[in-house]
Amino acid sequence: MKYCPYCRHQALRETTYQGQEIDVCPRCAGLWFEAGEFDAILDLEKDSSIELKRRDAHAKTDLPCPDCGSAMHRHHLMQGYRIEIECCPHGHGSWIERAELAEAKAAKALNTPLETLNAGINWRTWLFQFVTQMPVEYNITPHNRPWVTWSLLLLNTLIFAAMMFVPQIEEAMFYWAMIPNDISHGSHLGTLISSQFLHGSWLHLLSNMYFLWLTGDNLEDALGHVRFLLIYLLCGTFAALAQAMTDPSSTIPVIGASGAIAGLFGLYLFWFRKASLTLMIFVFQKKVAPWVFFLIWLGLNLIGMISGDQGVAYMAHIGGLVAGLTLGALLHQWVLKHYPMLQLLGSDKVRVKR
Repeated sequence: MKYCPYCRHQALRETTYQGQEIDVCPRCAGLWFEAGEFDAILDLEKDSSIELKRRDAHAKTDLPCPDCGSAMHRHHLMQGYRIEIECCPHGHGSWIERAELAEAKAAKALNTPLETLNAGINWRTWLFQFVTQMPVEYNITPHNRPWVTWSLLLLNTLIFAAMMFVPQIEEAMFYWAMIPNDISHGSHLGTLISSQFLHGSWLHLLSNMYFLWLTGDNLEDALGHVRFLLIYLLCGTFAALAQAMTDPSSTIPVIGASGAIAGLFGLYLFWFRKASLTLMIFVFQKKVAPWVFFLIWLGLNLIGMISGDQGVAYMAHIGGLVAGLTLGALLHQWVLKHYPMLQLLGSDKVRVKR
């Protein structure tokens, strides 16, 4: 007769779970898996790339093994995933609470994403950021090819390159750029979109395209191609309107994809909270949560706007971010339903190294 290690005097009952004969406590619903049964339930035997990380924790408990009576040891199921199981020190089996079984079964799906998220910085990432001053991203790998993101990158680059060879480049840019005075009078409304594909310099273009590439692939994977494109354009339009309403009489052309990409920042910040971006201060590189990186970005924009710098459309950046955060909140439950990995990563038992 086997007894529950928690309820002590409650006898365990044999039952069948997913083709495996296991023992369950009728009082607390805890589950006892004989040696090999737990791995079979998690389907680990068919995948040698994942195993129980029993070195993560080995605190001795006062819970007796149902088979031999030895005090079991508590372990985390895997690195970065704080699901606790109790294991017999002699290998007779494993005990897990019923409430944690469903979370334990998610371990296999989380194994590869957690390895990616927890990857450490190295000399290559340091050198890249030191030279480019651009952050390095640590995030889950998209399942689908980001065709829209790639197309936007190509289209923006081709438009900029083509305009370099147009003799009347300034006239062309002025025609397709967003003029706040026009928008406030209800004319040239199409420039709210066309202005998103114009850039004033190679540095302006490369900076925007880098952040589009950094955030776009994951967001397109979560939203789907069409929704991603529509939201991208919507955030850019809202950003341009925010800039126009700030100074409705201005005749200074406003161009750039910065507002649309700021909208992507808001979505990314809301949905990919377990991702990391590297921050470099002088020569020191550190992985930080997205909210830390984008809070610094927002602070720099607010400082620029307060200082009266006229060379950057700061209100467009802020307006785009607000649009992205709003859409991120509205679509949050839909994304969790259609992108289960985000729901798994959202568990408070998932730990990411930074």
